[in-house]
Amino acid sequence: MTPTLAALLAFLALQLGIGIWISKRITSEADYLVGGRQLGMLLATFSIFATWFGAETVIGSSGEIYGGGITLASAEPFGYGLCLILMGAFLAKPLWDRGLTTLADLYRMRFDTGVERLAAVLLIPSSVLWAAAQVRAFGQVLATAGEMHVGTAILIAAVFTVGYTAFGGLLADAVTDVLQGLILTTGLVAMLVAVVLQVGGPGEAVRLLAATDKVDLAPSAAGSWLTTLEAWAIPVCGSLAATEVISRVIATRTRGIAQRASFAAGALYIAVGSIPVVIALLGTHLVGTLADPEQLLPTVAREHLPTLLFAVFAGGLISAILSTVDSTLLVAAGLLSHNLIVPLARVTDEGRKVAIARWGVVTFGAMAYGLALNAEGVFVLVEQASAFGSAGLLVTVLFALFTDLGSPRTAALTLVGGIGTYIAAAVAGVTAPFLTSLAGSLALWGIGCAIDTRAR
Repeated sequence: MTPTLAALLAFLALQLGIGIWISKRITSEADYLVGGRQLGMLLATFSIFATWFGAETVIGSSGEIYGGGITLASAEPFGYGLCLILMGAFLAKPLWDRGLTTLADLYRMRFDTGVERLAAVLLIPSSVLWAAAQVRAFGQVLATAGEMHVGTAILIAAVFTVGYTAFGGLLADAVTDVLQGLILTTGLVAMLVAVVLQVGGPGEAVRLLAATDKVDLAPSAAGSWLTTLEAWAIPVCGSLAATEVISRVIATRTRGIAQRASFAAGALYIAVGSIPVVIALLGTHLVGTLADPEQLLPTVAREHLPTLLFAVFAGGLISAILSTVDSTLLVAAGLLSHNLIVPLARVTDEGRKVAIARWGVVTFGAMAYGLALNAEGVFVLVEQASAFGSAGLLVTVLFALFTDLGSPRTAALTLVGGIGTYIAAAVAGVTAPFLTSLAGSLALWGIGCAIDTRAR
């Protein structure tokens, strides 16, 4: 066992211990799924930031830069940061005011239980895809730190994340997010300093960045304007109604905290998310050809950081991953238990509700492991999670929150049609499948409202 792996295992044991300790305070479904709705400004900011700042921000985006460079179509980290800011500006307060436990609750309040259950079924796959991305990235870090096969590392990552999430729920995640955020930022800053020194100091680093051939912001470099618009629409629009972030927003103590924490988390995301971009641009000068581009940052860290700092860097990556995968598995489990199993089975005991949610975490964790093991890469999984079904979700959430338009039939048509349009566009090789599904969802909502008007 390498010293770095030993340090990481100790860190993971600490995280699991916190989850077990917090689990003793969980007495209700609300405690487990939304932290008892008691998150203050500090916890909420770091929880939203840490949930959003996952594997794709560090491992995925750096691999994309190493493989293809930066073009106008490179939206990370500004796209997802802007999404959080828009969340604070438009959705945080209205969502908090509804007193939701899951996003599917909005569909029951605004439409009916049939649409609620349909929404729950359609929302779960996106969360599982996102969880798979984090599990895969977790495995990449363990593989590098422990010099083990990636498949074995992904299995270990999956087992741990399921156990960590099942015990503590959102409350444990929120408590550890502050520590995890600090470790993450410290690890990235330490690596940035080390890389700058390795390439010859600040002056040489600036020269290399200015002369790099990895940045091409000419319009032609990104392909068509539609490709660029699609690349930005997925993180900004496709993630605006993401259930993972909404679960944090509705867990805050007040509506004001919900909004301010979203703003602060978005700014923090952009600031910290810019560090892996710079590291990736400089890191290409320190490594040779890599078979797996997603191994760029872990490889640079292992080869150019002292053991202690590499352990801090790896701990930072795992911190980001744990917070994100915790949220995604909790969201999927919450939708299954709170919106499907509990009402259908008429479960009233709070202890049984929590037990059902925990088994949901185990089930979806196993699914995430299978996807992580067979996926092409972290970034691919995240894009699929952001785009799959999100167009219909965004359209229905906006109309449900801000208008009285639309019936249960219209909402169901838009949710299903949004997914169908995206799948059809993707299979047909359309240049912008997400934008196509967004346009299709808006059209379906309009058609549904027209039918509703005639039926009156």
